[in-house]
Amino acid sequence: MQPLRPRFITGIGRLAVTEPSTDILPVEPVSTLRDVWLEIDDGTVIRIGSEGEPVPDVEVDTSEILDVKGRLVTPGLVDAHTHPVFVGMRQGEFVRRCRGETYRQIAAAGGGILASVQGVRSAGEDELEELILRRLDRFLELGVTTIEAKSGYGLTLKDELKSLRALKRASIRHEIDVSPTLLGAHVIPPEYRNNPDRYVALVCDAMIPRAAEDGLAEAVDLFLEEGAFDLRQARDIFTAGREAGLMLRIHADQFTAGGGAQLAAEFGAASADHMDRTDDAGFQRLAAAGVTVVLLPGAVFFLGLDEYAPARRIIDSGCRIALSTDYNPGSSPTQSLPLIMTLACIKMGLTPHEALWAVTMGGAWALHRQDRIGTLQPGYQADICVWDADDVDVIPYRYGDMIPAHVLKKGTVVARRGCRIGM
Repeated sequence: MQPLRPRFITGIGRLAVTEPSTDILPVEPVSTLRDVWLEIDDGTVIRIGSEGEPVPDVEVDTSEILDVKGRLVTPGLVDAHTHPVFVGMRQGEFVRRCRGETYRQIAAAGGGILASVQGVRSAGEDELEELILRRLDRFLELGVTTIEAKSGYGLTLKDELKSLRALKRASIRHEIDVSPTLLGAHVIPPEYRNNPDRYVALVCDAMIPRAAEDGLAEAVDLFLEEGAFDLRQARDIFTAGREAGLMLRIHADQFTAGGGAQLAAEFGAASADHMDRTDDAGFQRLAAAGVTVVLLPGAVFFLGLDEYAPARRIIDSGCRIALSTDYNPGSSPTQSLPLIMTLACIKMGLTPHEALWAVTMGGAWALHRQDRIGTLQPGYQADICVWDADDVDVIPYRYGDMIPAHVLKKGTVVARRGCRIGM
């Protein structure tokens, strides 16, 4: 069966057009057009009909028309922070938290990130590739057409490179666009516990140069937090990443304020992620440096915490924001960006339009792909979600229940109602 590659998408009840702002989240982040159509050529949007304008009278086969029967159409979703390279879930930790232990207590006892390390070290590259492919399928079914994806559960040169190779192999076989990130600086592995600076040297002198030379990573990330890496070590890692020509990302200020915002601003990082404990001065520095702040409310929710990142203050500081799942087996095992939109609206004070912008255009900015994804305008990729809804507000309103009726990647229908359509 040939894949459906429509030339025209017709019967659009509302088309949500996200504003491709050059700096901050726009005052009006989404405009909606009623009763329009899209024309696609070679995987790119080339024309949008005016409201009420009939479809051009051109000779096309019926297979070249996708009639969405009055539904809502949005850009494909962009998840700018995920950890899909792991073996096995960690539901046992969830049970322990339900009984009163905290994430940090569990991590100190050998759980948390380190609990996933042995699985990745023991797995072969083929096994990791197949696991990643299954997870990419699920992202696609939920409307995600581009992701950032991190290594970080190997924590040796061999296993971090293995993770990145498996990620690259999976991305070649899959429709989703993947922006790979080296997260060798996730935590200090047990064998370096008594000499963490030696491990930092391994990250800087071996992991980062190899990942860059082998074309396995577009960015380098690190976890600046008590129990992970400190500010001095983070500076060394960022310096090595910049010298290797990689984008810079940082997990920072998730549990404690540790200067991550200032460091990200100083180095002009592509994104600063979590930022739940960052102060206003930090956000002002990030805004001035043009760093996208990636907010991860799913991790706050799933860890049973109460302090969400202050999204309204972040926006008022002039920062551009994105929303992400933080998909990982320990602190946020969800792949649903619509659910993350709900949390952002209820717990962080975003409007549905702001939340949609943050999972489309905001994510594109975090990946430095804002020139080709994140919105539906002529010249952008035809990455498209069709929803059983009459307005954007319905997506976060129907929390935990929103799956696109159709997902298109570069103009090809790749999923329908939560079911992946094979390549």
